[in-house]
Amino acid sequence: MTRAFVRTAILAGLMSAFTHAVILAQTEDALAPDEENGVRTFAEIDTISVYATRNPTSSFDYAGQVTVIERDLILDFNLSSFGDVFDAIPGAQFDSGPRRTGDTATVRGMSGGGVLMFLDGARQSFLSGHDGRFFIDPELIKSIEVVRGPTSSLYGSGALGGVIATRTVTAEDLLDADEAFAVRLNTGFQSVDNDARVGATAAWRSADGKINTVGHLTYRESGNIRLGNGLSLPADDEILSSLLKLGINPVDGLSLFGSWVRFGSDSTDPQNPQGNNLPEPGNELVFRDIRSDTFQTGLNWNPDSALIDLKIAAYQTENIVGKDETQSPRTTSRSVKTTGISFDNRSDIILGDEASLEFTYGGEFYRDRQKGRDNENPDGSRGGVPDARTDFYGVFIQAELAVDAPGPIPGTLSVIPGIRWDSYKSSTLDVDFNINDDRLSPKVGMTYKPVHQFMIFGNYSKGFRAPSFNEAFADGTHFSIPDLSRPTGPRGPVFVSNLFVGNQDLASESSRSWEAGAGFDFGDIFASGDAFLIKGSYYRSRVNNLIGIDVSMPLGCVVPALASLQPCGTGAEFNNVSRYVNITNALIDGVEISATYDSDHVYLHGNASQINGVDRMTGEFLEGVLTPVTIFLDGGIKYQPWGLRAGSRVTHAGTFNKVNDPEEKRSGFTVADIYMIWEPKIPAFHGMRMDLGIDNIMDKNYERINRGVSQPGRSFKIALSWRLGFAAP
Repeated sequence: MTRAFVRTAILAGLMSAFTHAVILAQTEDALAPDEENGVRTFAEIDTISVYATRNPTSSFDYAGQVTVIERDLILDFNLSSFGDVFDAIPGAQFDSGPRRTGDTATVRGMSGGGVLMFLDGARQSFLSGHDGRFFIDPELIKSIEVVRGPTSSLYGSGALGGVIATRTVTAEDLLDADEAFAVRLNTGFQSVDNDARVGATAAWRSADGKINTVGHLTYRESGNIRLGNGLSLPADDEILSSLLKLGINPVDGLSLFGSWVRFGSDSTDPQNPQGNNLPEPGNELVFRDIRSDTFQTGLNWNPDSALIDLKIAAYQTENIVGKDETQSPRTTSRSVKTTGISFDNRSDIILGDEASLEFTYGGEFYRDRQKGRDNENPDGSRGGVPDARTDFYGVFIQAELAVDAPGPIPGTLSVIPGIRWDSYKSSTLDVDFNINDDRLSPKVGMTYKPVHQFMIFGNYSKGFRAPSFNEAFADGTHFSIPDLSRPTGPRGPVFVSNLFVGNQDLASESSRSWEAGAGFDFGDIFASGDAFLIKGSYYRSRVNNLIGIDVSMPLGCVVPALASLQPCGTGAEFNNVSRYVNITNALIDGVEISATYDSDHVYLHGNASQINGVDRMTGEFLEGVLTPVTIFLDGGIKYQPWGLRAGSRVTHAGTFNKVNDPEEKRSGFTVADIYMIWEPKIPAFHGMRMDLGIDNIMDKNYERINRGVSQPGRSFKIALSWRLGFAAP
């Protein structure tokens, strides 16, 4: 079955379902919400997004695509790493390989600085070629939200592909309404890498409800990873994660908050741990020490006023990755510290009984600072990791207008225009220039619901990404090669080095994107109280000035006869340099569909996606961007009297043949997992939960991210947890 056929079948089925939905919605009163009291008569399976519009918004009603993975589903996946849950998110994937270290993600074909990351609203700006970006243990996560498509109109630089935002657990997540104190203990194990963990969470709330606090601690360790090809990938890490939060509500309408999230990892792996890389010369084995701290404080003020719903937050995030080579005395480190303050406010304007208007507006300042260290350099600096800083300033405004029955048109029309202005300046003491620019990033989205169950939407947006200081101020050695124009001496050939040089003319990456889609949300279809939701879209982006590396090297280094014309040597004097330049204009498009069905006895979640992309200048495929047709299904049965659920997850990917090099083609694959979850209803076991599962039950050898990169083989998993709460005296 070809990918084109699969894509056509999916789209045809979706459009048929949409048409059927409209007909049913107009003729079947049983499927409509209770118009008299405005309450649905069936189960609610929609999720609430916080980051898509900076306001709590229905994911279904949002004029774009956003996926919210909530705590219940995170627990069901029994995660060992952040990326394990990304199968449930269409258009997004992890592309780092089986090891936890080096974790990176792509969203709609964009990765690195093209994807913004937030932890409880604090920016996570650490960027490195091989050290990863996800410094948080899954046990701390309350929800994962992925907004797909450019969101620079709200968040500024970096959101070309979208936003990945995680929120950590709160005291309210652990405490029942009548409880003052609760504790949750948990442990788990998976066989594929002998990953074992233990953790504890405790929460307390004062009798008057004005003070609450929560603390968490998780220890995790794992070893070598058994791959689907039967080989063992060397890996060894220990992780200690912690969380501390405090909330104070001194008066009605005002809440103060503070938090500290800590991640510490010690591992032994290659300099570049991604893919199936093994230690070898040029990719030495290192002791890797990762420390990440995120501090945040702020307030929410929501008095009895339609014009004020204010949030102010100040934060500091510091990520440090140190490496100690096992076979030499060399040690290196990279640290990135982000300090910022942001504010936003919401004001509701009354327009009448059939219209509402809400303005969201605010601004922020944040500074990214990087330091690199290498004990082999006399001055302690690290090549390729310049000591630099970037200052960002931004202000934005967004309006959300909803109109019922606009004119003669039935239904509800929502329009969300927004715009943001950003200015940035990057500088370093090591070079005699800085880079600066400012940008306007507009976006407009529209949603039309002719009936409650059916919606169509579209959006247009511009996004941008400022060059990182590693790109603008690149320095140090890129690589060394033998000088073939010189005779080989008794100690071997003479080597020369290709050096990185900065580029003061480096421009921001920018994009123009549009998206269109539809969805429907039904209930009471096959059984009383069941619910079905589906939403799909097509998007298309033109991305300009993509940043890549331009390498210049004198021909005399490799062709001795030309040494008189282009002599071989090190650095700029011989034009033996590498610099980051704007070299590519890209066209990226894709399809995303997600659906959920839930009832008292059966559930099914699924999604399908595909990403295409070409270099508009050369016509070649964009490497590292494309994905084949990928389908994910997660379904099972529930027996509520026993608190029992059992299900299976299946991921299918088609053959990947849109490659510039035929050797990079990858075969399609189908991988299945099974799991069972038991939450006993027996009073003596109240608060207990047991998870059992087998990932990759057929022990399939498959390649997901690159040719030759095998994924983990069969893995047996178990997790146990127990929660005990105490009522207020």
